[in-house]
Amino acid sequence: YVENAAALVAEQVPGIDAILVGHAHTEIPEYRVKNKATGKDVVLSEPLKWGQRLTLFDFELSWVKGRWSVAKVAAKVLNSNTVAEDPKITGLLSDEHRKVVAYVNQVIGTSTQAMSSAEGPVKDVAIIDLINHVQAETVKGALAGSQWAALPVLSQASCFSRTAAIPSGQVTIKDAAGLYPFENTMEARLLTGAQVKDYLEYSARYYVQTAPGAPVDPAKLTNAEGVPDYNYDAVYGLVYDIDIAQPVGSRITGLSFQGKPVDPAAQFVLAVNNYRASGGGNFPHVPQAKQVWANSDEIRNTIIQWVKAKGTVDPAQFASVDWRLTRAGVAVF
Repeated sequence: YVENAAALVAEQVPGIDAILVGHAHTEIPEYRVKNKATGKDVVLSEPLKWGQRLTLFDFELSWVKGRWSVAKVAAKVLNSNTVAEDPKITGLLSDEHRKVVAYVNQVIGTSTQAMSSAEGPVKDVAIIDLINHVQAETVKGALAGSQWAALPVLSQASCFSRTAAIPSGQVTIKDAAGLYPFENTMEARLLTGAQVKDYLEYSARYYVQTAPGAPVDPAKLTNAEGVPDYNYDAVYGLVYDIDIAQPVGSRITGLSFQGKPVDPAAQFVLAVNNYRASGGGNFPHVPQAKQVWANSDEIRNTIIQWVKAKGTVDPAQFASVDWRLTRAGVAVF
């Protein structure tokens, strides 16, 4: 699975001067890749999401032998909030804008308490459990009556946004959608206990190795080797510790299911998003695993419909601390 294919295209396909890229979840004002065939630089740029920036490519042309050719390319990003709104554009979009605002502010239910994702990268928090609970419940319902119905269902979720929050009281579509900003859909894949452990070990590379007794700064504990938040998965339905004093590959301890150590040969169904299932993040086993169910509905819509159907979101019914960071058996937090 190639995460950033544009750089490979720039490197391997001759005749390209510049590429406007997307989906890297980061801002890239100017990134140069040397083309292997021509030796020339190809300039890549990605502006920040939601129209916050605009990329400006600057091409210098030269007239050689009766034709124009590109002599130099540069790129930069411009802040879209430094210019006045164009009344022609805002006039065209004002009706749609009103409708979208009205839609996202619709109340879909209530929550018995406030939930936040702020500590999601380092702790098992209720708001991530909510995503996982909805996914697991959806897959269990879909597999009812099938040959897979008796298998335990696990679920994976990432902390996509550290600012996601569900308030106490009224919950809107905006609150629920903020939990899942991507258009991912859901699948169910068949894994063994041994494969689930491998998956968790790979996920746990997200943490910076920290010796017992060394000071812990939560802000510096995550994103080791540049792993983004959306490529760290918590798995719901199991209990386990992540020993961050250990090297990558030897961090998962006490892995258990319903109070017993996980049998490496046991079969589990993993509720997983299509990005993971197609190899996103290069997690092991899942892309090759048997698909037992898939759905074309966006996960955020599934969460919205679940909240609507329940009416009340009560973390006491689905949230529990099932994983924690440790060092030599001692909890970090």
